[in-house]
Amino acid sequence: MALTADPDEDLVRRVGQGDPAAIQALVARKLPRMLALAHRMLGDAAEAEDVAQEAMLRAWKQAPRWTPGQARFDTWLHRVGLNLCYDRLRRRREVATDTLPERVDEGPAPDRGLMAAATGARVEAALAGLPDRQREAIVLCHYQELTNIEAAALMTISVDALESLLSRGRRALRLALADIRPGAEGA
Repeated sequence: MALTADPDEDLVRRVGQGDPAAIQALVARKLPRMLALAHRMLGDAAEAEDVAQEAMLRAWKQAPRWTPGQARFDTWLHRVGLNLCYDRLRRRREVATDTLPERVDEGPAPDRGLMAAATGARVEAALAGLPDRQREAIVLCHYQELTNIEAAALMTISVDALESLLSRGRRALRLALADIRPGAEGA
């Protein structure tokens, strides 16, 4: 299978050479997606920031040793982010707690935001309730907008296995959110 050209190859090479502008460009290009990935996987903004920063730090440290052609840099960075998320999820399981942390409502103004925030919270909770691999597949394909081929490669599974995870995950989300009508929140 022929690899396509890596759009980040030149940027990673420049980061590896210590180019400050390249470092800024890499962070500007990759940090928002790492934040989104980590937030969807962990459901906690502070932890997501920590994971995204650690992933970017590892990218910066790895850049001088990066070998083009083995894998796309973006694929490698997503794998790093996912591994960091899974490390945190494993640690969470080790520390049981009876109370959930309070969450700040970051939604729109109260007149439109209450229902949207409630719906968003329901979707987040339903997503968090999925088995890890199903959640990973949903996040990579729907939120990170990776193709099925890219997501399957990242998860080191076949495309058929990925599609099976997506199908089961979507089915579970539909069941968990069956009472929510599309467009009901007015957004």
